[in-house]
Amino acid sequence: MAKSYTIIQTKNGRDTNFTGTLDELIRCFSYTLECGASYQHEKDNKKINQNPKTIRSLVSNLYNAKNNSAANGYSGFTYRLKSD
Repeated sequence: MAKSYTIIQTKNGRDTNFTGTLDELIRCFSYTLECGASYQHEKDNKKINQNPKTIRSLVSNLYNAKNNSAANGYSGFTYRLKSD
C-alpha cells in the first residue's frame, strides 16, 4: 500500500489541503507543473521536473512552477508538506 501525503497550499492566509499518494498528487497538480515548465526557459526561472520521485521534490517543484508562471515572478502561493 502506497503512503498517503497531505500538501497544504496557502494563498492570502487561506489553506487548502490536498491528500493522496505521490502519483495521485502529481496527477492533481499536473497542470500547474506543466504551466511552470512552459516558462522555465525564460530568464531567472527555475527548471521544473514534471514527474518528481519524492514528495519533497513535488512540493518544491509546485512552488517554483507557480512562480515561473506568475507575471512578476512571485505568485503568492506557498506549498508545504503536512507533518504527521
